[in-house]
Amino acid sequence: MIAAVADTHAALWYLFGDPRLSVRAKEFIDQSAANRSSIEISPISLAEIVYLVEKSRVASSALNDLRSALANPNHVFKEAPFTSDVVNAMRQVSREEVPDMPDRIVAATAIFFGVPVISRDGRIRTSRVQTLW
Repeated sequence: MIAAVADTHAALWYLFGDPRLSVRAKEFIDQSAANRSSIEISPISLAEIVYLVEKSRVASSALNDLRSALANPNHVFKEAPFTSDVVNAMRQVSREEVPDMPDRIVAATAIFFGVPVISRDGRIRTSRVQTLW
């Protein structure tokens, strides 16, 4: 069962135990793992990590560390599909409310699955997209 979709920073902050991850988000991910539910990660987050590594904003190991988590069948994180159905769900995410395309893709992935987005992003949180932080 899919419990939520995590945005890039939420996934990395959970993976690395970063205190910027909210207590509520951490507890939700931990509980999802305990329930054997998954937290989906959009492939656009992997692309964003490449960009963040290139800008020296995250550790150079971040992409490999997240890919290792995604490859582990026992990890709470799973890679979400990026399909035409997700692209179609983007129409439900207002470009005015969430102008950044990667954020819209993450939000659309959550809408497609009917679950919340785990995100600190202010634009996503104030949009009509269900969020958890």
